Amino acid sequence: MYRVLIQGITGRQGTFHSSKMIEYGTEVVAGTTPGKGGTEVNGILVYDTVEEACSNHDVDASVIFVPAPFAKDAAMEAISHDLDPVVIITEGVPVLDAIEVVKEAKKKGVTVIGPNTPGLIRPKDRSKLGIMPHHIFAPGKIGIISRSGTLTYEIASTITKGGLGQSTCVGIGGDQIVGTDFTHFLKLFEEDDDTEGVVLIGEIGGDAEERAADFIKRGYEKKVLAFIAGKTAPKGKKMGHAGAIISGDSGYAENKIQALENAGVKVCERPKELIKALRD
Repeated sequence: MYRVLIQGITGRQGTFHSSKMIEYGTEVVAGTTPGKGGTEVNGILVYDTVEEACSNHDVDASVIFVPAPFAKDAAMEAISHDLDPVVIITEGVPVLDAIEVVKEAKKKGVTVIGPNTPGLIRPKDRSKLGIMPHHIFAPGKIGIISRSGTLTYEIASTITKGGLGQSTCVGIGGDQIVGTDFTHFLKLFEEDDDTEGVVLIGEIGGDAEERAADFIKRGYEKKVLAFIAGKTAPKGKKMGHAGAIISGDSGYAENKIQALENAGVKVCERPKELIKALRD
């Protein structure tokens, strides 16, 4: 189980979601907000800097609720102290800032999840790093990797109601530049004894799904299903996320579906179809 630092804990989102993380069972050990050191939020001591928090507590991971203009500095501070993962909830982080964060994380060997992510959750461990509504999750054997927070919730709820439950669910983020992709977590799920099958939740824009298909096609040991959103999206229009936009000849849902099916992945038309497909 992660020992978690929350950056931006005194803000509205940080205050609310830290309480929900603690309620679920996450070990939140400290928070930071510059200028608010010495105060408490939900019984958690607040520090001015990550350095101070790490000097006083054993910290493994960070969850960032810092406004977009300051998210880069917060992430860099966490990365510099080798916190892993660094989960950036913040949406709309400037592209150049996100590029710098991802570059530094790769140099240090740190996993960055997001920006614009609902985070990750492990129902078996009662551990949540982010904003996922934990009541819809249940311990099980299905891993979920998603680009969409809302669809994560819908499909996780469907899997729970179907009696299968989840091992780990992670949102890789909906901004144009994110720290991890489907392939990163496919590798982890392949090595995870608690995971028997994986559901990929994709959407229009970018080529993350196609790269995942290429990886699966080389030989993947576990069952993979997929759901792709945005098949009716018009060209050039952003659909919810900064990264969900079709430009030129790339990013179409049809291309992603075809690539996944060519890799042997069943792509379901509706979330409810996943239950039957997972059981087959």
